[in-house]
Amino acid sequence: MQPIVTQEWLFEHGTDEHVVIVDCRFVLGNPTAGRQAYAIDHIPGAVYFDLEEDLSAPKSAHGGRHPMPDWDQFARKLGEAGVGRDTTVVAYDDQGGAMASRLWWIMHYLGHTRAYVLDGGYEKWKQAGYPVTDGPTVTHRTVFEANPQEGLLLHMEDVKSRLGRPGTVLVDSREHRRYLGLEEAIDPVAGHIPGAKNYFWKDSLTENGGWKDAEAQKERFAGLHTADEIIVYCGSGVTACPNVLALLAAGYKNVKLYAGSWSDWVSYSDNPVATGAE
Repeated sequence: MQPIVTQEWLFEHGTDEHVVIVDCRFVLGNPTAGRQAYAIDHIPGAVYFDLEEDLSAPKSAHGGRHPMPDWDQFARKLGEAGVGRDTTVVAYDDQGGAMASRLWWIMHYLGHTRAYVLDGGYEKWKQAGYPVTDGPTVTHRTVFEANPQEGLLLHMEDVKSRLGRPGTVLVDSREHRRYLGLEEAIDPVAGHIPGAKNYFWKDSLTENGGWKDAEAQKERFAGLHTADEIIVYCGSGVTACPNVLALLAAGYKNVKLYAGSWSDWVSYSDNPVATGAE
């Protein structure tokens, strides 16, 4: 089962007592745009989580452009938003699900199985004529108990030690030209981690911006073996998350995230870099 909810489901259940909606809109390069958009209008009852202030820790020399947040601080943030053990969390954005999937993955990592991404995001919600508001959201504080699933999160040394290991596959989620090393407008080095295969994260979506079903996701990843350990990365650990979601939906069980991703990998000058097709 995919951790995706439909627009109709959220319209019917968004005001249920144990449902918390999270607006994750964010624009890379314009860090205030998402919060400003939320202030203009949002789904009624939604709280706002900022990619860089809430879903990430501050940048440092290593760890990538969007390191994972401090887990204690994040657990407090969830509790303040009303997220407890029995809460159903539904995240949305207007970037194809990339930012919402980041929140979904964090919840997945923290052992919270009732986390979902809204199919079609905020744009489709408004297009369908569902209600929006610019009003404040009242939250009911609780305590969120984190249960980190340590094996799901990998760091640079974990990835480096697995290069070339049979049964482990690296999945690069970036655009193909970035993977090939033909262009790189964000990070200081172009290319990819040696041995990685390229599956652009947006290929998890249909032409109209919805999520492909499980069978279509299986077709996307037909070249991968379900028994493999699959390590997913992107530029900074954000757009890798939709691919993790899609792989799990397609039936792959051993899927891990290299959170620092390419921006962390190239922060170590002695790490190998590949260009061209694998």
